[in-house]
Amino acid sequence: MPKYLKAAILVCAGLILAFPLFSLTYYTMARTSTPEFCASCHEIEPAYNAWRMSSHVANTKGFVADCMDCHLPAPHDTFNFFYAKTAHGIKDVVVHFLGGAYDRQAMREQAWATMANDQCLKCHRNLLYMPNRRGAMLAHRSVLYARPGYEKRCTDCHRNFVHRDKPLYEYAQLGS
Repeated sequence: MPKYLKAAILVCAGLILAFPLFSLTYYTMARTSTPEFCASCHEIEPAYNAWRMSSHVANTKGFVADCMDCHLPAPHDTFNFFYAKTAHGIKDVVVHFLGGAYDRQAMREQAWATMANDQCLKCHRNLLYMPNRRGAMLAHRSVLYARPGYEKRCTDCHRNFVHRDKPLYEYAQLGS
């Protein structure tokens, strides 16, 4: 058998095996990257319901920031994205199936402690242009350009901004 024929067979076999493997991986990642999938776990459902009523979903601009936008690194950081997504998923599945108590407040504290400012800055880029809110502009400046030893996190001030339990639904009014 000629050398080039053996190489061609190996390349074809590799493609035949690789295509379904990569397709299945992509399909799995796409299906498990929705807020509805996150909410399918009853431990996460209260956080999902609070998120649905937050300004990250119900806003006049029509923009929606989902679970992955805040709780995972940006997808272009492929290795860290897949690692964080897998670690979050395994942690939640283990707690669910081993019957351990899911301490929602402890999970919130852990999320706040590990959420980097870059997660917020992916969407909230123009924090320093607030002509009618000088105090907010100065506070954001102290976060973005913190002096050494005075570093702050977005979640220091905005920790209950999204996942805040509410007794009633609040709907955004059109035109406001």
